[in-house]
Amino acid sequence: MTSGRTDWTIPQIRDRSFGAVLFDLDGVLTPTADVHMAAWRRMFTDFFTAHGITPAYTDDDYFAYVDGRPRYEGVQVCLASRGVDLPYGSPTDPPGDQTVCALGNSKNDAFNAVLSEDGVEPFPGSVALMDVLEALDVPMAVVSSSRNAMEVLRVAGLAHRFEVVVDGKVAAMEQLPGKPQPDTYQYAARLLGVTDDVSVVVEDAISGVQAGAAGGFALVIGVDRGAGADDLVRAGADVVVSDLAELVNP
Repeated sequence: MTSGRTDWTIPQIRDRSFGAVLFDLDGVLTPTADVHMAAWRRMFTDFFTAHGITPAYTDDDYFAYVDGRPRYEGVQVCLASRGVDLPYGSPTDPPGDQTVCALGNSKNDAFNAVLSEDGVEPFPGSVALMDVLEALDVPMAVVSSSRNAMEVLRVAGLAHRFEVVVDGKVAAMEQLPGKPQPDTYQYAARLLGVTDDVSVVVEDAISGVQAGAAGGFALVIGVDRGAGADDLVRAGADVVVSDLAELVNP
Protein backbone atom coordinates (compact mmCIF):
# COMPACT_ATOMS: atom_id res chain seq x y z
CA MET A 1 0.00 0.00 0.00
CA THR A 2 1.37 3.41 -0.92
CA SER A 3 1.48 6.48 1.23
CA GLY A 4 -0.65 8.59 -1.10
CA ARG A 5 -0.25 12.34 -1.30
CA THR A 6 0.94 14.41 1.62
CA ASP A 7 -0.80 17.69 0.92
CA TRP A 8 -3.77 17.64 3.28
CA THR A 9 -3.81 20.70 5.48
CA ILE A 10 -6.33 21.77 8.07
CA PRO A 11 -7.59 25.27 8.85
CA GLN A 12 -6.14 25.19 12.36
CA ILE A 13 -2.58 24.47 11.12
CA ARG A 14 -2.16 25.85 7.62
CA ASP A 15 1.63 25.68 7.44
CA ARG A 16 1.84 21.88 7.69
CA SER A 17 0.60 19.00 5.56
CA PHE A 18 -0.06 15.41 6.55
CA GLY A 19 0.17 12.07 4.79
CA ALA A 20 -2.33 9.76 6.50
CA VAL A 21 -5.24 9.91 8.91
CA LEU A 22 -5.87 7.25 11.56
CA PHE A 23 -9.42 7.44 12.90
CA ASP A 24 -10.92 6.03 16.03
CA LEU A 25 -14.42 4.77 15.23
CA ASP A 26 -16.94 5.11 18.06
CA GLY A 27 -17.60 8.78 18.71
CA VAL A 28 -15.35 9.93 15.87
CA LEU A 29 -16.88 8.48 12.71
CA THR A 30 -20.12 7.12 14.13
CA PRO A 31 -22.28 7.99 17.16
CA THR A 32 -21.97 4.45 18.44
CA ALA A 33 -20.43 5.86 21.59
CA ASP A 34 -24.01 6.46 22.71
CA VAL A 35 -24.83 2.80 22.12
CA HIS A 36 -21.71 1.73 24.00
CA MET A 37 -22.48 4.09 26.87
CA ALA A 38 -26.00 2.72 27.20
CA ALA A 39 -24.78 -0.87 27.11
CA TRP A 40 -22.06 -0.24 29.70
CA ARG A 41 -24.51 1.67 31.92
CA ARG A 42 -26.99 -1.20 31.87
CA MET A 43 -24.38 -3.85 32.57
CA PHE A 44 -22.57 -2.04 35.39
CA THR A 45 -25.77 -0.75 37.01
CA ASP A 46 -27.19 -4.26 37.16
CA PHE A 47 -23.91 -5.64 38.55
CA PHE A 48 -23.39 -2.87 41.13
CA THR A 49 -27.00 -3.11 42.31
CA ALA A 50 -26.93 -6.89 42.60
CA HIS A 51 -23.74 -6.82 44.69
CA GLY A 52 -24.33 -3.66 46.73
CA ILE A 53 -21.39 -1.82 45.16
CA THR A 54 -21.20 1.93 45.68
CA PRO A 55 -21.06 4.61 44.46
CA ALA A 56 -23.50 3.97 41.64
CA TYR A 57 -22.17 3.80 38.09
CA THR A 58 -22.46 7.04 36.10
CA ASP A 59 -21.46 8.26 32.65
CA ASP A 60 -18.46 9.93 34.31
CA ASP A 61 -17.18 6.41 34.96
CA TYR A 62 -17.53 5.64 31.26
CA PHE A 63 -15.28 8.55 30.26
CA ALA A 64 -12.80 7.95 33.09
CA TYR A 65 -12.39 4.17 32.99
CA VAL A 66 -14.02 2.62 29.94
CA ASP A 67 -14.04 4.89 26.90
CA GLY A 68 -11.44 3.88 24.34
CA ARG A 69 -10.07 0.89 26.24
CA PRO A 70 -10.32 -2.75 25.16
CA ARG A 71 -13.54 -4.18 26.53
CA TYR A 72 -12.16 -6.48 29.24
CA GLU A 73 -9.62 -3.90 30.34
CA GLY A 74 -12.45 -1.38 30.70
CA VAL A 75 -14.30 -3.82 32.96
CA GLN A 76 -11.20 -4.36 35.11
CA VAL A 77 -10.36 -0.69 35.45
CA CYS A 78 -13.93 0.32 36.35
CA LEU A 79 -14.25 -2.48 38.89
CA ALA A 80 -10.91 -1.52 40.41
CA SER A 81 -12.24 2.01 40.96
CA ARG A 82 -14.73 0.43 43.39
CA GLY A 83 -12.20 -1.92 44.97
CA VAL A 84 -13.67 -4.96 43.21
CA ASP A 85 -11.34 -7.71 41.97
CA LEU A 86 -12.94 -10.45 39.86
CA PRO A 87 -11.14 -13.39 38.28
CA TYR A 88 -10.22 -12.51 34.70
CA GLY A 89 -11.68 -15.68 33.19
CA SER A 90 -11.63 -16.38 29.46
CA PRO A 91 -13.05 -14.53 26.43
CA THR A 92 -15.14 -17.65 25.84
CA ASP A 93 -16.97 -17.22 29.17
CA PRO A 94 -20.74 -16.95 28.66
CA PRO A 95 -22.32 -13.60 29.58
CA GLY A 96 -22.69 -13.27 33.33
CA ASP A 97 -21.01 -11.71 36.36
CA GLN A 98 -18.57 -14.32 37.63
CA THR A 99 -15.51 -13.11 35.72
CA VAL A 100 -14.23 -9.97 34.01
CA CYS A 101 -14.72 -11.62 30.61
CA ALA A 102 -18.24 -12.73 31.46
CA LEU A 103 -19.18 -9.16 32.38
CA GLY A 104 -17.58 -7.87 29.20
CA ASN A 105 -19.51 -10.39 27.14
CA SER A 106 -22.75 -9.29 28.80
CA LYS A 107 -22.06 -5.75 27.64
CA ASN A 108 -21.23 -6.97 24.15
CA ASP A 109 -24.57 -8.76 23.84
CA ALA A 110 -26.41 -5.57 24.81
CA PHE A 111 -24.42 -3.52 22.27
CA ASN A 112 -25.09 -5.92 19.41
CA ALA A 113 -28.81 -5.97 20.20
CA VAL A 114 -29.10 -2.17 20.07
CA LEU A 115 -26.99 -1.95 16.89
CA SER A 116 -29.14 -4.56 15.17
CA GLU A 117 -32.40 -2.93 16.23
CA ASP A 118 -31.55 0.72 15.64
CA GLY A 119 -28.66 0.76 13.16
CA VAL A 120 -26.22 3.67 13.06
CA GLU A 121 -25.55 6.61 10.75
CA PRO A 122 -22.11 8.24 10.46
CA PHE A 123 -21.62 11.83 11.57
CA PRO A 124 -22.17 14.09 8.51
CA GLY A 125 -19.06 16.11 9.35
CA SER A 126 -16.99 12.93 9.44
CA VAL A 127 -18.29 11.91 6.03
CA ALA A 128 -17.42 15.37 4.69
CA LEU A 129 -13.83 14.99 5.93
CA MET A 130 -13.51 11.47 4.52
CA ASP A 131 -14.72 12.77 1.15
CA VAL A 132 -11.97 15.41 1.15
CA LEU A 133 -9.30 12.90 2.13
CA GLU A 134 -10.42 10.44 -0.55
CA ALA A 135 -10.29 13.18 -3.18
CA LEU A 136 -6.71 13.96 -2.12
CA ASP A 137 -5.78 10.26 -2.06
CA VAL A 138 -4.73 10.52 1.58
CA PRO A 139 -4.61 7.03 3.14
CA MET A 140 -7.04 6.38 5.98
CA ALA A 141 -7.38 3.66 8.59
CA VAL A 142 -9.70 2.87 11.48
CA VAL A 143 -8.11 2.03 14.83
CA SER A 144 -10.70 0.90 17.36
CA SER A 145 -10.56 -0.98 20.63
CA SER A 146 -13.96 -2.48 19.81
CA ARG A 147 -14.25 -6.04 18.56
CA ASN A 148 -17.38 -4.93 16.71
CA ALA A 149 -15.68 -2.37 14.47
CA MET A 150 -16.20 -4.23 11.19
CA GLU A 151 -19.91 -4.70 11.86
CA VAL A 152 -20.33 -1.04 12.84
CA LEU A 153 -18.56 0.07 9.64
CA ARG A 154 -20.79 -2.23 7.60
CA VAL A 155 -24.02 -1.05 9.20
CA ALA A 156 -22.94 2.59 8.84
CA GLY A 157 -22.07 2.15 5.15
CA LEU A 158 -18.40 3.00 5.68
CA ALA A 159 -16.69 -0.36 5.22
CA HIS A 160 -15.69 0.35 1.61
CA ARG A 161 -13.68 3.42 2.65
CA PHE A 162 -11.08 1.56 4.72
CA GLU A 163 -8.64 -1.10 3.55
CA VAL A 164 -7.00 -1.07 6.97
CA VAL A 165 -9.03 -1.66 10.13
CA VAL A 166 -7.17 -2.43 13.35
CA ASP A 167 -9.80 -3.43 15.89
CA GLY A 168 -9.89 -5.35 19.13
CA LYS A 169 -9.72 -8.67 17.31
CA VAL A 170 -6.64 -7.65 15.32
CA ALA A 171 -4.97 -6.28 18.46
CA ALA A 172 -5.54 -9.57 20.26
CA MET A 173 -4.29 -11.61 17.32
CA GLU A 174 -1.15 -9.48 16.94
CA GLN A 175 -0.70 -9.21 20.74
CA LEU A 176 -0.76 -5.43 20.60
CA PRO A 177 -1.42 -3.54 23.83
CA GLY A 178 -4.52 -1.40 23.64
CA LYS A 179 -4.96 2.31 24.15
CA PRO A 180 -3.59 4.34 25.94
CA GLN A 181 -0.51 2.64 24.47
CA PRO A 182 0.24 3.76 20.87
CA ASP A 183 0.86 0.31 19.40
CA THR A 184 -2.43 -0.17 17.54
CA TYR A 185 -2.07 3.20 15.84
CA GLN A 186 1.54 2.48 14.95
CA TYR A 187 0.52 -0.90 13.52
CA ALA A 188 -2.16 0.73 11.36
CA ALA A 189 0.37 3.24 9.99
CA ARG A 190 2.69 0.39 9.04
CA LEU A 191 -0.15 -1.40 7.24
CA LEU A 192 -0.87 1.79 5.30
CA GLY A 193 2.79 2.05 4.34
CA VAL A 194 3.32 5.41 6.03
CA THR A 195 5.49 6.61 8.88
CA ASP A 196 4.15 7.79 12.20
CA ASP A 197 5.64 11.25 11.75
CA VAL A 198 3.32 12.08 8.83
CA SER A 199 0.22 10.43 10.35
CA VAL A 200 -2.63 12.17 12.17
CA VAL A 201 -4.52 10.46 15.00
CA VAL A 202 -8.17 11.48 15.44
CA GLU A 203 -9.73 10.50 18.77
CA ASP A 204 -12.60 11.39 21.10
CA ALA A 205 -11.50 9.32 24.10
CA ILE A 206 -9.00 10.37 26.74
CA SER A 207 -7.20 7.02 26.48
CA GLY A 208 -7.11 7.31 22.68
CA VAL A 209 -5.65 10.81 22.78
CA GLN A 210 -3.07 9.53 25.25
CA ALA A 211 -2.22 6.76 22.77
CA GLY A 212 -1.67 9.32 20.02
CA ALA A 213 0.42 11.53 22.28
CA ALA A 214 2.55 8.54 23.35
CA GLY A 215 3.53 7.79 19.75
CA GLY A 216 5.62 9.81 17.35
CA PHE A 217 2.65 11.03 15.33
CA ALA A 218 2.52 14.28 13.41
CA LEU A 219 -0.65 15.51 15.09
CA VAL A 220 -3.28 14.36 17.59
CA ILE A 221 -6.76 15.75 17.02
CA GLY A 222 -9.32 15.46 19.79
CA VAL A 223 -13.01 15.42 18.98
CA ASP A 224 -15.00 16.63 21.96
CA ARG A 225 -18.12 14.47 22.11
CA GLY A 226 -18.40 14.77 25.87
CA ALA A 227 -14.96 14.07 27.33
CA GLY A 228 -14.27 17.83 27.58
CA ALA A 229 -11.94 19.97 25.49
CA ASP A 230 -9.67 20.83 28.42
CA ASP A 231 -9.30 17.18 29.39
CA LEU A 232 -8.49 16.23 25.80
CA VAL A 233 -5.78 18.90 25.67
CA ARG A 234 -4.36 17.73 28.99
CA ALA A 235 -4.29 14.18 27.61
CA GLY A 236 -2.17 15.36 24.67
CA ALA A 237 -4.44 16.65 21.91
CA ASP A 238 -2.79 19.29 19.70
CA VAL A 239 -6.12 20.46 18.26
CA VAL A 240 -9.64 19.98 19.63
CA VAL A 241 -12.81 20.29 17.53
CA SER A 242 -16.44 19.56 18.25
CA ASP A 243 -17.06 18.13 14.78
CA LEU A 244 -14.77 16.89 12.02
CA ALA A 245 -16.36 19.29 9.55
CA GLU A 246 -14.15 21.90 11.22
CA LEU A 247 -11.13 20.17 9.67
CA VAL A 248 -12.37 20.60 6.12
CA ASN A 249 -10.61 23.38 4.24
CA PRO A 250 -13.01 26.13 3.16
